[in-house]
Amino acid sequence: MEESLRTRIVLIFAISSALFLIIAVGSCSSAHRMQIVRDSEMARRLDLEEKLSKLQQENALLTEKMKAKDKELNEGQATNKALVQEQLVNQSLKEELAKVTKLKEALEEDLKEALVSGKVKAKTNMR
Repeated sequence: MEESLRTRIVLIFAISSALFLIIAVGSCSSAHRMQIVRDSEMARRLDLEEKLSKLQQENALLTEKMKAKDKELNEGQATNKALVQEQLVNQSLKEELAKVTKLKEALEEDLKEALVSGKVKAKTNMR
């Protein structure tokens, strides 16, 4: 009976050892899968962080370019306003010049008429 008891105990230990070995192998396998998942998640996060950093730098660069373009646009608008004002001044000066020219022509015509009538009077007075 002692021999039978020993074989039973050895058999129970062998089965429990095999069971513990299967559990240990399953646990190691599960830990390995979790390690792979964790590593892939870390790699994905690092890639995303790099992309985010690049996008932030690109965003800052584009913001600076946009501010420069806005400044150029504002300067262009100011230049355009000054040009429009100069054109208005030029137009008003042209109108004034046209008026002065008309007056000059009228005065010249009056002067010619005065000279002609003055000569006619002088000739009639001389006779």
